[in-house]
Amino acid sequence: MTIPPRVLTVAGSDSGGGAGIQADLKTMLALGVHGMSVVTAVTAQNSLGVQGAWELPVEAVRAQFRSVVDDIGVQAVKTGMLSSAGLVTAVAELLAPLDVPVVVDPVGVSKHGDPLLAADAVEVVRTRLLPLATVATPNLDEVRQITGVVVDGEPAMREAAAAVLKCGPRWVLIKGGHLSGDAVDLLTDGSSEHWLRAPRHDNRHTHGTGCTLASAVASFLARGLDVPEAAHAAKEYVTGAIEAGFPLGGGIGPVDHAWRQR
Repeated sequence: MTIPPRVLTVAGSDSGGGAGIQADLKTMLALGVHGMSVVTAVTAQNSLGVQGAWELPVEAVRAQFRSVVDDIGVQAVKTGMLSSAGLVTAVAELLAPLDVPVVVDPVGVSKHGDPLLAADAVEVVRTRLLPLATVATPNLDEVRQITGVVVDGEPAMREAAAAVLKCGPRWVLIKGGHLSGDAVDLLTDGSSEHWLRAPRHDNRHTHGTGCTLASAVASFLARGLDVPEAAHAAKEYVTGAIEAGFPLGGGIGPVDHAWRQR
């Protein structure tokens, strides 16, 4: 009996199913790994935005993590929405002893611009969480939030990557989806560069893109790919999911995590 690789997501719940824990688990299923979850927060969320968010107690997060890791084990971890300094600190303490790849998606704002990270938690992300990351996957808003660097074009992505790398991750994947032109991301460890390019699809239904990309990287790392290989494979997967994104409700619909199965 073949047991698939096991990947744990530590993130918030999106009641609309397009991002957060729901997007992570859909991505993991689509990419052939067994997804498990530690829920850090519950949101009331739909295609129009986030109407409410409730953080879970640190004790509940610790208990979920220990329950999964101590019995089932993990081969990669992905972190997402960690809304407070206390949660970031607790998750960093849980991750520190693990000897598996960790993908940190430093979620700061939602697709609709709703804040998802408390101001006093940003410094803890810098000093406690990012140093544990095998790969950090900030978008341009999160780069500015973490480092103060404003990216207005591809040349500035190198400066952004260098600033994030100073926080301690082994690799950083700067997501340039908010720029004009092709969808361009930069993966670097400070010595080698990998520019990931894809055509920009004319589709506004892109909810969950960041969560999906980070979960895809974690899934491919759990399957044994190295970081550049995992990033390239994840980019291909998320590009197809964006192209197949579909409308839901009255706002921005989700990417299609099952595009390869349809």
